[in-house]
Amino acid sequence: MKTYIKLSLEEETGNKIGLFRAICSIFGGLLVSYLSMCLLVFIIPGSAGESIVVPLMFNTFAWAVVALWISLSKSKLIALKRVFIPSLFICILLTIFIIGM
Repeated sequence: MKTYIKLSLEEETGNKIGLFRAICSIFGGLLVSYLSMCLLVFIIPGSAGESIVVPLMFNTFAWAVVALWISLSKSKLIALKRVFIPSLFICILLTIFIIGM
């Protein structure tokens, strides 16, 4: 419970991003953008070879946008939620597309 309260407190200095949010934004942005690009391969019609071009070109832009979105969070808990909730949602969708339900 102490950890939850500690993570949910807003940081006093809003000017500094902090090491925790910077690491969360870099690696979390990478994870969310790659998972979303994998999902985009399944959504775009055509073979996997044909539909891989758009996600490859769009991945760096998506990574930058997601990393910025994560780094602008007010607390560490919000940064963690912005990494894990979209990742979990996209993983569930990828599993549905791969299994073919």
